[in-house]
Order: sequence, then structure tokens, then C-alpha cells
Amino acid sequence: MAVTAVVCAAGIVLDDRVLVGSPIWFKPFKFAVSFVAYCLSLAWLLAQLPPGGRAARVGRWAGAAVAVSGLAEMVIIVGQVVRGRRSHFNVATPFDAALFALMGATIVVLWAATLVIAVLLLRARIADRAAALAMRAGIALALAGAAVGYVMTQPTPGQRSGEPDVVGAHSVGVPDGGPSMPLTGWSTTGGDLRIPHFFGMHALQLLPLLVVVLLLLARRVPRLRSERVRSRLVGLASLTYAAVFALLVQQALRGQPLLSPDATTLTETGLILAATAVGVWLILRSQSRADQRAVLQDKAGPEPREPRTTPQTDSRTTEAS
Repeated sequence: MAVTAVVCAAGIVLDDRVLVGSPIWFKPFKFAVSFVAYCLSLAWLLAQLPPGGRAARVGRWAGAAVAVSGLAEMVIIVGQVVRGRRSHFNVATPFDAALFALMGATIVVLWAATLVIAVLLLRARIADRAAALAMRAGIALALAGAAVGYVMTQPTPGQRSGEPDVVGAHSVGVPDGGPSMPLTGWSTTGGDLRIPHFFGMHALQLLPLLVVVLLLLARRVPRLRSERVRSRLVGLASLTYAAVFALLVQQALRGQPLLSPDATTLTETGLILAATAVGVWLILRSQSRADQRAVLQDKAGPEPREPRTTPQTDSRTTEAS
């Protein structure tokens, strides 16, 4: 995949063809980079399973299925670029339709294999609670993000009549290939389902990265040295991530551009941010109180114990004996 990304990057520079309003090699480049990040993340997650056991063996098979299905999809995407044809949603000819159907099958295999890995992680015993929560929430959100791809394959209202050459779309409310954001290619005039798709799938990297950041900050912030605090913060971050993901799905389905939110979207965003800020404050405040109680107990010292009493023998009885 890394080699494919390099080849596609060269194609962007050397090939001036444009397809659906974007450089023709840009889509395979994005997919290759995304697959590299996705597969590396899954490999790291699989390394957390107990070695030598049944879970590890099943995980290796699931990981191999992800790699093979991803490779098959990249072969189709690059092959269609060479032909100068669309890879996604293209049903113009029987051959194009067969390739698109095969891509759909590879994604189903990839999603199912990822689900198997998610189940293995749910059952695995992972020492660090924060890391375990980040991995499990990350892969669950990645599955939800990947599932958005199914929504993209559904025919738009204008495609339901006749025999169109294209079935499905990234954009909502506007045709694909219109004005778009630089680099990402996301629509600036309508909704774009690629946004929640991207955001959800990359929870697999971002939530575990949060654990690493918290561990680094714990060297200077005493409150973060508590594993309980870190796990609670990761749990809160996972809930926030899920809420933002749901908001992005809603915004895209309403045909609203990411950078042009209406009052409803702004209100929901504000509520999510406020709830997250309050949650962080409560978590850190509870730890501060726990630290204060610990300090007071240290200053007070150990609680005094009652002296042990031992039965005493009457001296007169001893003398008489």
C-alpha cells in the first residue's frame, strides 16, 4: 500500500487528467494512504491479543482478510484510473458494473473481518484500562464509519428512474464533482458522506493516540497519573467522538456543507462541547478531592490503636503456690 501511495502521488504530478472534478490519481492516493493507516492500526491492535492462543490465530486470519480485501479494492481502483474510468458507482457497462460489485464484496469482507477483531478485543484482557477502552471504542467507531459507505451506494432520487450510468454518490443535494475543499475534495455546496466516513474510520488511530498523549502529560500533570482518571477521560472522549460522528452524519444527510452549518448544527455542536468541558472538569475535580484526602491522611498519620491488654496473674496467688 505504501508503494501504491508513492506511485499515485507521482501520477498526480505527471498525469494531468481530471475525473469528476478532481485529478484522476487523487482518489487512489487517498485510499492507499488510508489503507496504510488502517492496516497499521489493526496490526497494533492484534498485537495486544495474548500470543499463541486461539484469539491470536483467529486475529491473524482476520487481519489477512483485511489486507487481501484492501489490496483487491486498490487493484480495481488503480485499474480503472489507468482506463480513465470511475471506479465507484460506475455501472455504465457490464464490466464496470461487475468491478463495482466486486469492490462492494471486498468491503463487506473487510468490514466483517474488522468486526471479528473487534469481538476479539472485547473479550481480551488488557492491563491498562484506558488503552483497552480506546482500542474498543476506536474499532467500534471505525466500523460505524465504514458502514456509511453503504449509504453512499444507494441511488439518489434522480437515479431511481431509467438506467443511469452512475448509481450512488458521495454528495447529498448536489451532484458529485462540484466545488470542493482543497486536499480533501469534500463538497462546499452540499452534504458529503465522505466526511463522517473519514471521521469514523480514523477513530482507530485518534483514540489510542489520546492515550499516548495522556501518558506523556502525566509526567507533568499529577492528576493524570491515576489510571482511573485517564480511563474516565478516554471514556468521555469516546462519547464525544461518537456524538460528533452522529452530528456529521446528520449534517451530511441534510445536504449541508461542513463549513456552512446552520443554527441547528451550531446548537448541537455547542451542546457537545459544553457537555465535554463539564465532564472533563468533573473528572479532574474528583481526582483533586481524592488527592487532598490522601494528603490530609498522610499529615494526620496512622490512626492510633488501642493498647492490647494481657491478663495479669495475682501476685498473692503466685506466692501461695
